Amino acid sequence: MKTILTTGSNGLLGQKITEKVLAEGRVRLVATSRGFNRYPVSHGYEYAEMDILDVAQVRSVIERYQPDAIIHTAAMTNVDTAEASKESCYELNVSAVQTLLSLCEEKNIQLIHLSTDFVFDGANGPYKEEYAVNPVSYYGKSKVLAEELLKTSTANWAILRTILVYGITNDMSRSNIVLWAKGALEKGQPINVVNDQWRMPTLAEDLAEACLLAVEKNAQGIYHVSGKDYMSIADLVRKVADYWSLNKSIISEISSESLNQTAKRPVKTGFVLDKTIKDLDYKPHSFDEGLKMVDEQMKSRQ
Repeated sequence: MKTILTTGSNGLLGQKITEKVLAEGRVRLVATSRGFNRYPVSHGYEYAEMDILDVAQVRSVIERYQPDAIIHTAAMTNVDTAEASKESCYELNVSAVQTLLSLCEEKNIQLIHLSTDFVFDGANGPYKEEYAVNPVSYYGKSKVLAEELLKTSTANWAILRTILVYGITNDMSRSNIVLWAKGALEKGQPINVVNDQWRMPTLAEDLAEACLLAVEKNAQGIYHVSGKDYMSIADLVRKVADYWSLNKSIISEISSESLNQTAKRPVKTGFVLDKTIKDLDYKPHSFDEGLKMVDEQMKSRQ
């Protein structure tokens, strides 16, 4: 049985990987994150505090547990924060990757690295893995720089790019577009939603499964991982309203330009999933199926 170490285990994806391993027992798991463990179950896996910016601590933890693979989920993912705090973004999204890569090369560890659709400019999505990258934000640029480090590395690596991940954590500590839209509409708060950006939202459980499949199948290279439904952000929010029977009349469609966000967003991303489905046996849920799973998980926590 392989030993997998996850970074960022307190995040949405990190918690879903823990959940999946506990339910299915496919690997031995070492979950790591900054600070205390937020996952409600503490047995069936090991947890170690690890700040990915602390090189000595990262080496110490990896040498203690000797993983066969590292799934690197920790990153700065807020696009506007990344634009405003480029130095911090570089440390988290590039320097930390170099630290992990060096250790993976030294100790023959497989590295599964999470990347993003924001490496593309959004001019001609949906994208295949081999299409040229051209980020329009510093967040996207930082992810391209990290990808370049992997591509020139001698380590055994795979990059999983993903899009707009949604889902629910046990302590409800992580928001995302689905939970934000549902929460605002339930309170009757009018919301502005862009109608000129298109995405393929990704259920966190699907992404967690793709990460584990990449380890099990010793995946190498770049893979695109998302949901299978292509929609505008406005359509996404309307689907959320429809699923929970919420008032759609308080949803206002606006252009991206009118939001005055710090960072530019790509217009149309989306992925061609053929390679991931074929090579990894990836089976993404539909957006409706994903909303149903989120709804069932919410009800089970009440």
